Amino acid sequence: MNRQRAFTLVELLVVIAIIALLMAILMPALNRAREQGKRAVCLSNLRQLTTAWILYADENDDRIVNGDTGEYGYPDSDMYASGGGHYKEKPWVLPDWRSGTTDEEKKQAIKDGALYYYTKNIKLYKCPTGRKSRNEWRLYAIVDSMNCKDWPGMGAVMLKNRLQIKNTAYRFVFLDDGGTGGSTLGGWTCEVTEERWWDPPPIRHGDGTTFSFADGHSEYRKWGDPRTIEFGLKGEARSELQPGNKDIRWSSAGCWGEVAAR
Repeated sequence: MNRQRAFTLVELLVVIAIIALLMAILMPALNRAREQGKRAVCLSNLRQLTTAWILYADENDDRIVNGDTGEYGYPDSDMYASGGGHYKEKPWVLPDWRSGTTDEEKKQAIKDGALYYYTKNIKLYKCPTGRKSRNEWRLYAIVDSMNCKDWPGMGAVMLKNRLQIKNTAYRFVFLDDGGTGGSTLGGWTCEVTEERWWDPPPIRHGDGTTFSFADGHSEYRKWGDPRTIEFGLKGEARSELQPGNKDIRWSSAGCWGEVAAR
């Protein structure tokens, strides 16, 4: 008599167990590869935005583009012409973070900003980890020192001209700070006089985030102090003192330069 050979229940369970084991081994590696790909795209976005930032300065007598997006008091009416000094300069992105701002309004705020003329690509303004379902179109910010906001109480003065920047390879311009409610606010800063975080350190692409620098390059910074990651995940403003935190020292120097030396 001819019999058809079939898998027994035990054999099927063994095959399923082997597949599950392989998936358990491979999935972390696949997730890491996917995250590294997103990080690479993010670094490329920041390089291209910084190239636009440099081109803007080239065509405007080395003036640095306004890094604020309305967080620090732009008048709502005729924001480009009213006021004086910093507040009459067209920002790199118009206010796009206010509650109730629609998807289309956020995209238009980017297109109407001072840097879009040099990029012509709205995808450059957000990290690929951004989710359309959360109305995320911009996840990058300019640091306060780059014509965004000064902090006289800390002796930290924002720069308005590119020729004021010393050690361009070490001074931040953009960073991926992950956004708040779909868009980040006006800028990002770090304490100068004390070893504490002011704005929370972004936890992106693993335990760190991406930065771009005034010379045009970008790099990923992995935070080394556990206190940095703990506070960054909280997402709160201003941490407790963290003596000896090298992440704060590095970020403070990158944000404010020589004035940040302790």
